[in-house]
Amino acid sequence: MDNEIKVWLYDVLNAIMEIDSFFIDIPKEFSSYKNDLRTKRAVERNIEIIGEALSRIISKDPDLDISNARKIVDTRNRIIHGYDSVSDEIIWGIVVNHIPILYTEIKDLLEE
Repeated sequence: MDNEIKVWLYDVLNAIMEIDSFFIDIPKEFSSYKNDLRTKRAVERNIEIIGEALSRIISKDPDLDISNARKIVDTRNRIIHGYDSVSDEIIWGIVVNHIPILYTEIKDLLEE
């Protein structure tokens, strides 16, 4: 695997682990997330990082199998360019539904 892609995969992995670290002191529940502005902004920032890294990865190797990569990149773009239309529910859905799958896929790719 290309070294540049590996660096970006590690960026994704580190951002995922950082998102998980935000829920050490607070319950990993939507109500806790929704009522904590700092956590919301930190999660959004890490999704931006994940989206940017995935954008670079799929540009360099479009055949790399990462499910929902395009949707995560699109979410990154929405957070940055359409910040006023970002829904807490959508971000939370990514955190609980897509991030765990992405974590497994990235770990598997790095172990190849």
